[in-house]
Amino acid sequence: MTDQPIGSGALASYASHPSHSRGRRHDEPPAPTRSAFQRDRDRVIHSTAFRRLVYKTQVFLNHEGDLFRTRLTHSLEVAQLGRSIARSLGLNEDLVEAIALAHDLGHTPFGHAGQDALHASLQAVPATDDEPDGWGFEHNLQSLRVVDELEERYPAFDGLNLCFETREGILKHCSRHNARRLEAQEPGGVAHRFLHGGSPSLEAQLCNLADEIAYNAHDIDDGVRSGLITLEQLEAVELFGHYRRQASAAHPHLQGRRLLYESVRLMLSDQVYDVIDATRERLTASGVDSADAARRSAPLVGFSDGMRQRSQALKTFLFRNLYRHPQVVETTGRARRVVDELFRCYLARPEEMPPSPGREHGPRRVADYIAGMTDRFAIREHERLLGEVLFP
Repeated sequence: MTDQPIGSGALASYASHPSHSRGRRHDEPPAPTRSAFQRDRDRVIHSTAFRRLVYKTQVFLNHEGDLFRTRLTHSLEVAQLGRSIARSLGLNEDLVEAIALAHDLGHTPFGHAGQDALHASLQAVPATDDEPDGWGFEHNLQSLRVVDELEERYPAFDGLNLCFETREGILKHCSRHNARRLEAQEPGGVAHRFLHGGSPSLEAQLCNLADEIAYNAHDIDDGVRSGLITLEQLEAVELFGHYRRQASAAHPHLQGRRLLYESVRLMLSDQVYDVIDATRERLTASGVDSADAARRSAPLVGFSDGMRQRSQALKTFLFRNLYRHPQVVETTGRARRVVDELFRCYLARPEEMPPSPGREHGPRRVADYIAGMTDRFAIREHERLLGEVLFP
């Protein structure tokens, strides 16, 4: 069974249909020329938080090189991969794109190092009536917070007022503590599955996997470009080594970056085909015939068992050899210090932050402000407030 909403090709019965959306938190008349999910995508692209991603770290800080990925280019690559797979599976490409472009809006400066530092800083704050179980920071929850509350673009509401389905996909992970808070505010909403089981939409599942495929591939590229890992090291990793040998056999004189690019291209293509084939098999076996039926099922979008194992081995290699490389660790150590010291300073001197009429104050306000910073703005603010140059 198919449906053809505005701007989409034929959708499978288990896809998310804009006409069947659970809607927005604030009622709005439909757009005359765009589906609800196309409208979400456009709102994300025009948001302030999206533009900031161009100066937020993926692995390497922005000033370390012009060609390394940032959170923005990463999000674009996730969207491209997600749309390619969605089209073959009959899923809603527009919803996939909206989720992919929004999934990192809440990420801190300096990537995961900044996130970990901000979480630790918040946890050090004593519990209050507002936070009786203590404070913390989750970047997926912060991304939802950005689109629900922090963007200031419209006269009638805070946030971007996105559809339930887009918001559901943005909230990729959530602690039970935060899920209970969200469920109390929005019964049966985007956090319901974290408390009562179930899966997100197939489009959300696809974005989750496209995220992994994208960062594995581009971290190989950036890691080799940086000189921290080599093609020779990667040869021992089954997933990459197989495609490097395949590329060399087809093009015996290929060397350097062209060999790297061709190897990564072959790897990406096979992973995409694997996801399509394995997911089709699961969808057929499951018998799901609607988006809601897919939510009641176990996750269905994924690799075959063999590809999952090979992908996990690559992730383990990158963790040990790139993300934990002494040069990366030294840089992220300074980044963590920037975030921690900024948090302490703003908490003690909130007047150093811009005024925010109508917004809550205290630790959460400080966390919102820091999480919204780009790498270079955080560095400049640290130099201004602490008088120390950590990144010459």
